[in-house]
Amino acid sequence: MKILIIGGTGTISSAITRQLAAAGHDLWLLNRGTRKSEVPSSVRQIICDIDDEKTVFDNIQDEMFDAVCEFIGFVPAQVERDIRLFKGRTRQYVYISSASAYNKPAANHVITEGTTLANPYWQYSRNKIACEELLMKEYRENGFPVTIVRPSHTYCERGVPTSVHGPKGSWQVLKRIIDGKPVIIQGDGTSLWTLTWNEDFARGFIGLLGNPKAIGEAFQIMSDEQLTWTQVYQSVARALHTTLKPYYVSSEFLAAVAPKEWEFEGNLMGDKSLTVIFDCSKLKRAVPGWQATTRFDEGVRRSVAYLLSHPELQIEEPDFDAWCDRVIEVQEEAKRKF
Repeated sequence: MKILIIGGTGTISSAITRQLAAAGHDLWLLNRGTRKSEVPSSVRQIICDIDDEKTVFDNIQDEMFDAVCEFIGFVPAQVERDIRLFKGRTRQYVYISSASAYNKPAANHVITEGTTLANPYWQYSRNKIACEELLMKEYRENGFPVTIVRPSHTYCERGVPTSVHGPKGSWQVLKRIIDGKPVIIQGDGTSLWTLTWNEDFARGFIGLLGNPKAIGEAFQIMSDEQLTWTQVYQSVARALHTTLKPYYVSSEFLAAVAPKEWEFEGNLMGDKSLTVIFDCSKLKRAVPGWQATTRFDEGVRRSVAYLLSHPELQIEEPDFDAWCDRVIEVQEEAKRKF
């Protein structure tokens, strides 16, 4: 197949790029080239800003793609741009949405593609919903061949999944674990969460490309493994060969006292604080034989090993570290007053 990926080097899309290239597909990437050295040599790269429509047109001209996959579309204006660019130039347009778009809180903790979309806590999710609605309208009214994919928390070797962290990633959380300091976990740590290794996600995603069952449909792609957040952090600590010291704080309190730019209200109350179990039977019917096979304890060992061997990724955040200490101090002080 001839496939164009808008993006192609991120947490999710890098695995898809590797697998498609290894399978011999005619793969094109359109991005700004910040990780072009990591792209397989067989891949054709268009290095430009996707918003520069003239340059994009000059590069694709009359090319016809079997699939165009949009990984960096976050607001309706970007989707409208893609429709202008690729209408009549692709047999399938795959839009990466988000499982955070599902209703918060949902009426049922088991989530299917039919679960209502609504998130009052996170503008990011509401924008994704608006993009989905625009695309489905274009499909219904004009036959634009859309497929919507909703990932949840997908990770790779470049990042260790944590829920309460600063804007620069998870390293400061890992450093607190290594240093034996208490680590903040939202709620009481018992809500269930799903983490999916990116190579597993990629196999399910690729099974939808060129698949006639996928046109006009939405699919979620996740592991069947559910873990409590305490188990998630314990797995991280075990990968670091140490012991976790969990410290539990309500999501509402964390969102209220964190800097607004950390987006804790959306990330926690609009996503990670809630127990959700994803039913991926629709994907398994469309892609027979697909199954996520990487347990979290296996995947996180790879992530931790990679992070420890790449000092450039070990970005310290003293402001976040001090904030954690302050939150713990304030909660302990409140306990003493009673």
